[in-house]
Amino acid sequence: MAHLFIFGLGYTAKRIAASAKAAGWTVSATGSDGDVDFAKRDSVMAALAQAGHVLSSVPPDRESGLDPVLDSYGDALGRHWLGYLSSTGVYGDAQGAWVDESSPTGEGRRTARAECDAQWLERGARVFRLPGIYGPGRSAFDRIRAGKAHRIDLPGQVFSRVHVEDIASGVVAALTGDAPPGAYNLSDDLPCSQNTLIEFACDLLQVEPPPLQTIEEAGLSPMARGFYAENRRVANGKAKRILGWEPAYPTYREGLLALH
Repeated sequence: MAHLFIFGLGYTAKRIAASAKAAGWTVSATGSDGDVDFAKRDSVMAALAQAGHVLSSVPPDRESGLDPVLDSYGDALGRHWLGYLSSTGVYGDAQGAWVDESSPTGEGRRTARAECDAQWLERGARVFRLPGIYGPGRSAFDRIRAGKAHRIDLPGQVFSRVHVEDIASGVVAALTGDAPPGAYNLSDDLPCSQNTLIEFACDLLQVEPPPLQTIEEAGLSPMARGFYAENRRVANGKAKRILGWEPAYPTYREGLLALH
């Protein structure tokens, strides 16, 4: 039976694990909800010995910028099928233009992520570059209800996003289809402004949208300000062609309607 080992069983990786199990895979993982302690090398090595496929969802260390998985267990990953959950933040600011897997990386605010992305590619991994992730418990609805939704006055600003279940289906398609190594953008088909998304969600909830503000007036955190510092549209054609992947939620409309 095919066995997948996941480093870091977080929000997205849990959905991937569930989809892999539904496809008949055995799954073990590190993380607070996993069954293997990342810090116990013997336990991790034993789990890796049982697995033919490895997926990491662990981000770079905030202080050192190093990849914790490669730093601790890179020497044990030579024989495995490898996957890595990266970010479309590696493309930096494209001033609203489209980016695909051939676009330059490493020029944006996520230089550590870009470096880790490149290291996994060098090892022959399938690197899944993800835009803004939303899904149950993590969507515009939750921000609106918590009073944390914003509409920022930045004409022409657009973002790509992806439903968490579409990430899971894309990764499982790569697992079961023996996808070739390389980068894959898993994003929806309709980049749009955050304002458009919030307005649509408010309409579904039948509440007034938050006021239009400047970034300064909104009092955003440094992380959120960084989010608005980059402007790009993410193309997903390669994942569709090679993985045979089609998002179940091709736009924010289908995704939010399903969550609603």
